[in-house]
Amino acid sequence: MEFNHMHSDELSNEEQQLFLKMEFPFEDNVSPVREIVLFVQFIQLLSNASVIGILDAFIMTLTLHISGQIDIVCHDLCELFSRKYEYNSYKGAAGVVIRKHQNLIALSDSVENLFSYIALMQFFTNTLVICCIAVVIVISLENDQGYILFLKSLFFYIAITLEAFIFCFAGEYLSNKSKSIANAAYDVLWYDAKPSKSRILLILMLRSQKRLTVTVGKFNDLSLEVFAGILKASASYVSVLLAMS
Repeated sequence: MEFNHMHSDELSNEEQQLFLKMEFPFEDNVSPVREIVLFVQFIQLLSNASVIGILDAFIMTLTLHISGQIDIVCHDLCELFSRKYEYNSYKGAAGVVIRKHQNLIALSDSVENLFSYIALMQFFTNTLVICCIAVVIVISLENDQGYILFLKSLFFYIAITLEAFIFCFAGEYLSNKSKSIANAAYDVLWYDAKPSKSRILLILMLRSQKRLTVTVGKFNDLSLEVFAGILKASASYVSVLLAMS
């Protein structure tokens, strides 16, 4: 009977477990207070996940949009030298290509100004969270019955790491894609055109030397190298915390 009573107490404690462990200045184990707390915690977690998902999808959408505009500029540049234009028609077509390139640079600068400090905040918090979760994972591996905690921490660790990877991949992809304008300018039939017509390529190639990118708080460009640095820094912090514990 005593064993059954203890077992029922453990079940009741598991049933009363909240989504997030919190301490309240009131009794939260009574109905309907417990249901209200569970509902508020669920809405809070759902809203946080939605905001993070929308933010990641937004930066990827803008990156893909800029990449598509880069492909359009490259296509128009090839068409500019593959057709026989009169001089006035050529000046109008060349002006359209230059304006598209300028608008593309302006759009990239706007994305940079929008996501620069957001990326800085995300990377600062993600580094700390990845470090703490890694410590929990290592501690759960040392416990014989910590597999439930290990699974919970592992999924959370993958989600946080994936968020940092999306930002770094977007910056890396945008930087590599911006080089294609200079490559397209070199690949066109500039050697068959008159010198007065091929001068536009010098402007495009010189301007394309500065890559389009997204930075982390104006300090460093987002790239896969930065993502690897985050993982290395987190691993170093984990080793220090484990040595101190």
